[in-house]
Amino acid sequence: MNKIETYLDFKKTLKNEYPEKYWPEALKALWFDAKEDWEASHNIAQDMYNQTGIWIHAYLHRKEGDKINASYWYRQAGKNFPTVSLEQEHQNLVEFVLNK
Repeated sequence: MNKIETYLDFKKTLKNEYPEKYWPEALKALWFDAKEDWEASHNIAQDMYNQTGIWIHAYLHRKEGDKINASYWYRQAGKNFPTVSLEQEHQNLVEFVLNK
């Protein structure tokens, strides 16, 4: 069981079939998103009733292309609609979760 400390560590886990069971839900949601399983990621994020889950939820709707829904969730998360790429926002989210 290797500890994930950096975004590069996280990226290396994408070769695995599943995320680690001991990971927080936020990291699992981001892992599924990185594996192109939007639905699994969304299912986790929408059941997270905290600011991190709301931010991930917003990001997922942005990625989906639903700007109106994404904008609502960014407001709920206390965030401005991002101007960075989706890839950069994903990295920002992973690093935020790892540093919590």
